[in-house]
Amino acid sequence: MGLRALLYRKVLYGVYERRLAAGLRPDRVPRHVGVMLDGNRRWARQKGTDTAHGHQAGADNIVPFLTWSEEVGVEIVTLWLLSTDNLRRPEHELSPLLRIIENVVEELCLAGRWRVNIVGSQRLLPEGTARRLTQCAATTADVSGLVVNVAVGYGGRDEIADAVRSLLQEARSRGATLEELADSLDVSDIAGHLYTKGQPDPDLVIRTSGEQRIGGFLLWQSTHSELYFCEAYWPDFRRVDYLRALRSFADRERRFGT
Repeated sequence: MGLRALLYRKVLYGVYERRLAAGLRPDRVPRHVGVMLDGNRRWARQKGTDTAHGHQAGADNIVPFLTWSEEVGVEIVTLWLLSTDNLRRPEHELSPLLRIIENVVEELCLAGRWRVNIVGSQRLLPEGTARRLTQCAATTADVSGLVVNVAVGYGGRDEIADAVRSLLQEARSRGATLEELADSLDVSDIAGHLYTKGQPDPDLVIRTSGEQRIGGFLLWQSTHSELYFCEAYWPDFRRVDYLRALRSFADRERRFGT
């Protein structure tokens, strides 16, 4: 494609992007958006580079995404950076990925713009990684901006198991018997022990890279979420792609299971 054609295409995309942004109604913007940042490894293969470069390219796209979220009025973003399955990857791939995650979380915290929460089974992470992530997030506790949940060592089944475990421990600490707990237990009790307790469930869940499955992301919380699947690999995910997802969400009639 020649230079003139590239410039023309850029201008057209700019016009299209502005129209999408102008057409968003504030009352139809999701309050909580979950994102499965998928496709970093395939992006790297496509570019003929190593996996770590793909993960870094994906990490570099996080701050722009959070900025776009702020611009449209999203209040909470949950980013799935590392699954429990990913923890079984070979050491030569996992170690660089953990360093990239540590660095990007530190960058988010140092920005002072976002309140960062680490969600996931931190007991499954290397001790140094878990400590660094937790300490960074703690420095943002008083920040009043966009809430950013960083899901690291996260799996939906693990989260539910951890919630039940926490619930049982709490019941034991107050002297309740299993029979008493079984008689009184309802869904709100489990919801109150999830990693995202106290937060509204995601209105919109986005998965990049063309895969069309939930993959264990926010299994409990996404019961009534609208799902949006995007063909772009995460490092190539642009503001226009996000605006398309938001437009799709706004055009849907949410039925909440009815």
